[in-house]
Amino acid sequence: MIQAISVDMDGTFLDSNGEYNRERFEEIYANLRQSGIKFIVASGNQYYQLKSFFPGKDRELFYVAENGAVIFHNNKLLSVNQFSNTLVEKILRTLTEDYQDLQVILCGVKSAYLLKEADPNFKEFARKYYFELKEVESFSTLPDDTFIKFALDVAIHQTTQIVEQLNQTFQDDIRAVSSGHGSIDIIIPGVTKGSAIKQLLTQWQVSPEQLLAFGDANNDIEMLELTPHSYAMKESSQAVLATAKHIAPSSNEAGVLAVIEHYLDDKSNKPTK
Repeated sequence: MIQAISVDMDGTFLDSNGEYNRERFEEIYANLRQSGIKFIVASGNQYYQLKSFFPGKDRELFYVAENGAVIFHNNKLLSVNQFSNTLVEKILRTLTEDYQDLQVILCGVKSAYLLKEADPNFKEFARKYYFELKEVESFSTLPDDTFIKFALDVAIHQTTQIVEQLNQTFQDDIRAVSSGHGSIDIIIPGVTKGSAIKQLLTQWQVSPEQLLAFGDANNDIEMLELTPHSYAMKESSQAVLATAKHIAPSSNEAGVLAVIEHYLDDKSNKPTK
């Protein structure tokens, strides 16, 4: 029996317009609550942005945000993995001194932060994904927060080189990964959507075999590896298609909702290939 469902958002749960069929989801959600099935929103995005997609006071949703660095439930922070302030300062110095034309967002639990002098186009882009975003004069003094990720914007042709340089410079202290289109995330090694969801499953005494998971990008792989009930969206990366056990219709076809409905309609609650 499925006891928990985890869904990536961009390219998975959300369509190409950044939306989903809310009325259809409400029917599914009511069924999930009645059945005691937990629903996990798992994304690389900020918690405050993610929860805006699911308004309402009576939501029993769990949010695995910032690629697993934080877990929220009912506006309460359940878990956080953080960089030390010393390491944050060292990373910021390296980014400032060694790289030109590089835009930086410092991601904290309370808010994300960027420089007032940042490129206006980058600021506009950042506001789409960071609903709690503050501008600071300088990073020489850190804001009063707990820091969990860096998001960088670089020239696309320099992405691979900068990722390799950062991983070499900081060795095992960080993990720099490309998220496409000139975006680079600096994350905590070993912290993934999969590790955060596994933590929740352990707390709930739910086995990974009772998890239904959906994703489309490489940062979903660890989550999909947890369970035999893993679905790659039809337009996923090749690595994701190779990892998942099943393929769902595309996000523009509401593939996640369709598969969940299939599970709910199936009395045995077992997948079909």
